[in-house]
Amino acid sequence: MIWFPFKMGLKSCLGIDIGTSGIKIIQLATRGERVTLEKYGEIAAQVFYEESHRTFEKSTLLLSTQDIARAILAVCDEAKISERKAFFTIPDFASFFTSFDLPPMGREEISQAVRFEARHHIPLPLAEVTLDWSIIEGEASDHKKTPLKILLVAVSNDLIDQYRQIVALSNLELKGLEVEAFGLVRALIGEEKKVVAVLDIGARSTTVNIVDQGILKVSHSFDVAGNEMTQVLAKALDIDFFEAENLKKVHGLKYFLSNQEISEEAGETKLITKKVGEILIPLVDLILAELERTSQNFYQTKGKKIEKVILAGGSVLLPGLKEYFIKVLKKNVEIANPFANIFYPPLLESTLREMGPSYAIAVGAALRGIE
Repeated sequence: MIWFPFKMGLKSCLGIDIGTSGIKIIQLATRGERVTLEKYGEIAAQVFYEESHRTFEKSTLLLSTQDIARAILAVCDEAKISERKAFFTIPDFASFFTSFDLPPMGREEISQAVRFEARHHIPLPLAEVTLDWSIIEGEASDHKKTPLKILLVAVSNDLIDQYRQIVALSNLELKGLEVEAFGLVRALIGEEKKVVAVLDIGARSTTVNIVDQGILKVSHSFDVAGNEMTQVLAKALDIDFFEAENLKKVHGLKYFLSNQEISEEAGETKLITKKVGEILIPLVDLILAELERTSQNFYQTKGKKIEKVILAGGSVLLPGLKEYFIKVLKKNVEIANPFANIFYPPLLESTLREMGPSYAIAVGAALRGIE
């Protein structure tokens, strides 16, 4: 967690995910021992910015501070959200992850040691970033002399200042900031003890998160993601971005499903499905290659193989994507369902299942707020 000035244990809290494709807000509350979904809402980025698919600097949010605040206020108004306490997430593409080893040491020594070692790993002056870290192996103790493995996260101070401005303009009360990967783990892993890869395919970047015994061990981001798929499709078919986005969502990788499903389609539609699939598959294969490479590196260093893959992010509901991953990886592959342990009216079942992959980060943030 990056910036966390207040005590937690709230009865109700908003989780707010400011993404490239839009802004998502979830309100969760505790009712006795039960976590309940109170309200939710989202707004697409193109409502506020016509070129929402263009590439920005990695360290910046897509929209301006004022536009983001306006969007948050609009969502809260539309969804009738009155809760003011909010927990925000920071995009993985705007954060820097690394890990390193430390010798055995006591708790009083570790903060200074982490900061000293961070200078060798962070590509920016430490005065310009805020650091957060966690012990992912070993234990800091004056008695137990075990080596330590540290997971370090750095976020620019300028970005944190932008979040503070957004909060002020949105009339919210900031309860904390956290990089997306931690929220995903909280929302999707729970008590899972297996080695799990959470693959978050967003609009702007894809992140491979490897979790072992419920602890985030590796987080690796790269640029191949939903928007690039759409841009490549638009260029190949000579159509605009939004028409390509619709074709991507309708056809996806259906061409690589069973022949029976394809044969039921009309001739022209079948040709479009085939063309879209052939254009998208090289990019999907690049994502799979990064997942395999990260998994192999983890196996070589820890001797543990990935046992399950969870697909999160707005792009994972493309037709045929899950099935293609199962075919290539030959592993258990699941679509993210962050609402699995949250109480909600049964009539929302199908809606929340569809929403789940893209709302996982916001759910994770809200859960942090009510812990």
